[in-house]
Amino acid sequence: MFVVVEMVDTVRITPWHFQRQLNEAIAEELNKKLANKVVYNVGLCICLYDITKLEDSYIFPGDGASHTKVHFRYVVFHPFLDEILVGKIKYCSQEGVHVSLGFFDDIVIPPESLQQPAKFDEAEQVWVWEYETDEGAHDLYMDQGEEIRFRVMDQVFLDTSPTGPAVTATDNPAATAAEDAVQKEAPYTLIGSISEPGLGLLSWWNS
Repeated sequence: MFVVVEMVDTVRITPWHFQRQLNEAIAEELNKKLANKVVYNVGLCICLYDITKLEDSYIFPGDGASHTKVHFRYVVFHPFLDEILVGKIKYCSQEGVHVSLGFFDDIVIPPESLQQPAKFDEAEQVWVWEYETDEGAHDLYMDQGEEIRFRVMDQVFLDTSPTGPAVTATDNPAATAAEDAVQKEAPYTLIGSISEPGLGLLSWWNS
């Protein structure tokens, strides 16, 4: 679930931090810049693991800060494909079951990857597994807050870097809302599945 990734970056240290140990100041700046941020095609950065190399520091004309090229390792959340994780149901929608790990919320289990047959209860806003027994079908609800075990099937990265101002402005509220929706898309999403025995709500298999 967590991996240690080697990275390189140039860190700027302001003059009022010169009295501190360089390693300490750089570690703080790296965590400010990366902690709880998604790096494209890498994963969700958690915390600095260690600093492996510091190159020479430079002060450029017109800027009193020091600039140091740093080689370091960072702890990153990046589960491997087919890994089994346990989270809690955040909410359900027509798009599927949305799951949270507490520190990471962008996990979705699409309808085709649920235990089948499944249906979406519009009134309750939950997905329901129509579990077949010798006595007939029993509805097993996927309620908010329930613990759920799922398999990681795919990971989707979205480049959310700023693209600059639009060439032409629009007064169309619908177009503006659509643009806002695109901007709010998650930069990193896990796609899960519970379509095999042993996966799904823990209460299903523990009862």
